[in-house]
Amino acid sequence: MRTQETNRAKVMGKVASRSCIRIIKSLNKDIEWAEEKLAKAIEGEPEWQERKELLESIPDVGNALIRTLLSEMPELGTLNHKQISALAGLAPINRDSGKSQGKRRILGGTNNVMTTLYMATLSATQCNSVIGSFYKHLVKQGKHKKVALTAAMRRFLTIINAMIRNGQEWAY
Repeated sequence: MRTQETNRAKVMGKVASRSCIRIIKSLNKDIEWAEEKLAKAIEGEPEWQERKELLESIPDVGNALIRTLLSEMPELGTLNHKQISALAGLAPINRDSGKSQGKRRILGGTNNVMTTLYMATLSATQCNSVIGSFYKHLVKQGKHKKVALTAAMRRFLTIINAMIRNGQEWAY
């Protein structure tokens, strides 16, 4: 909503943009309030605090991904790589029947996790050497960019899962 109002303020006339600016200020206050509540909730849970510190060791991972994973995926660190990928909706599902083989597709999962992990992985392909080189390698092999990005999301989530399971910070 804040982005929508910011974009509207740019194209509206002087009088109408004042209304957009008031709405933006109100939204900023609400966002600050929500972020404070989330930070306090994480501080109140020792296990979440531990996981947050591990996730913060990953280069270029922000609060949005950390908070989403903590709240939406409490199973992180307890499942193997196939199970965590399936839970997030990133595992390729067969579409086979008899002798015919259909395309593998991802489905299911939590929309919030998928959306946030998508944006984090998109950023990581540019800034994170491990995820970026994996993504570029897949594209070089001829994979479509969306398919390569989905595979990079799965790899990123698998690494995060292993970090939390082993209690180790980012070491790549």
